[in-house]
Amino acid sequence: MHESWGHDWTVGLKGSWKRPPWPGHTRGDPWSAMWAEWWRGPAPRADRGLVRFLVLDAIASQPRHGYEIIQVIVDKSGGAYRPSPGVIYPTLQMLEELGHACTVEREQRKVYAITEAGQRELSDHAVEVAEFYEGYGDARWERHADDVANVMKRVGRVVRLFKHAMRRGQLRPTTLRKMHAILDEALHKLEDLLSLEDP
Repeated sequence: MHESWGHDWTVGLKGSWKRPPWPGHTRGDPWSAMWAEWWRGPAPRADRGLVRFLVLDAIASQPRHGYEIIQVIVDKSGGAYRPSPGVIYPTLQMLEELGHACTVEREQRKVYAITEAGQRELSDHAVEVAEFYEGYGDARWERHADDVANVMKRVGRVVRLFKHAMRRGQLRPTTLRKMHAILDEALHKLEDLLSLEDP
């Protein structure tokens, strides 16, 4: 049986909101509290677009081979993010093709060095790299629960808007088709944005 539109979805969860879910977090609205309780895993992995900037950052100070690059990323993320060789080596190949990295010899072993074009590319995306690693800082990823809650509030606004339109009889077939197209476009954009690298 479907829940009624007026159902209070916070029932059963409020008991866990009597205290702040982590130090320094004050009691807020239900969205914030709910996400504070649910958000207990590691931060999201780097998406495909960001991985190449993490690799450039790893070789910016000195040339490195693939496993050294992985270790640099592991260390800078506090051990929380470990890209697989199956992610790193294709990324290095792509960076070579773009002219952002090149191979050099070190102790009879091929290592990867950043090029001038790669340094410019890294500089253009330095903020993204910094923000990614900040997510693994001492404050823990949970400090971003308010940002997640703000996104979820907007999801809630869509539901409320739909509910309001239904009650007023505004959902004609033409309107529903337009809504369908708008939501499809938004979903496609979100799917692209949230596309994660293969493990």
